[in-house]
Amino acid sequence: MTHAAALPRLRALIAPAIATLVALAILVTLGTWQLQRKAWKEGLIAQIEARSHGEPGSIQREAQWSSWRASDDEFRRVRLTGTFLNQFETPVYGLAPAQRGSPLQGFYLMTPLRLADGAIVMINRGFVPTELRDPKARPNSQPQGEVSVTGLVRAPEARNTFTPADDPAKNSWFTRDPEAIAKAHGLTRVAPFLIDADATSNPGGWPKGGQTRLDLPNDHLQYAFTWFGIALTLIGVFGVFAWRRIKGAQGS
Repeated sequence: MTHAAALPRLRALIAPAIATLVALAILVTLGTWQLQRKAWKEGLIAQIEARSHGEPGSIQREAQWSSWRASDDEFRRVRLTGTFLNQFETPVYGLAPAQRGSPLQGFYLMTPLRLADGAIVMINRGFVPTELRDPKARPNSQPQGEVSVTGLVRAPEARNTFTPADDPAKNSWFTRDPEAIAKAHGLTRVAPFLIDADATSNPGGWPKGGQTRLDLPNDHLQYAFTWFGIALTLIGVFGVFAWRRIKGAQGS
């Protein structure tokens, strides 16, 4: 085949080459993004490790609550003293790890803690299984008088597309959201964050605190290798395809 006759076959490579370059750019971008996510996750893990251990400090002052940011304060270990408003105990549906088998279904108990100055901080006191949702089923589980709580500062739980709507009238909740819970109970001067109580034993054994997950998964390097691997495979497939087209054009 003459040079002029081979040109149509070579031109036929233009569209596949463009498609390959576009797909390659997307795959490399995804791989690079996963590496960036890996660096971000490692920073977050290091931040959690540094903040969640050591001697507990104090919570942020009420005057600073309007400018509170999770990135500056979340997972910090703190201790605070106050009185539980047990009449406003709010069960929030959730799952807890089980020793064997599937996670346990139950509730995380959100209870307002009134500080000495009258401000309120929501405390996630811990987990109870479904059959212990009613306080009457767990006698002595609601401390009276002044108490001290040690735990980790947490941001309000984020809601996603699959989260059912809360129903305050039925005391049915699916997100640990201090502002929404406070509004339902007519409470004011409430902190924009909550405290996940540590594993210190509660009277009667319930609720079980210390449920904060600190071992965040970090599989981003694996994902990055996957995207880069697909990119290399794509290059190889297109290379073989183009080589066969070119050889076919030369041999005709």
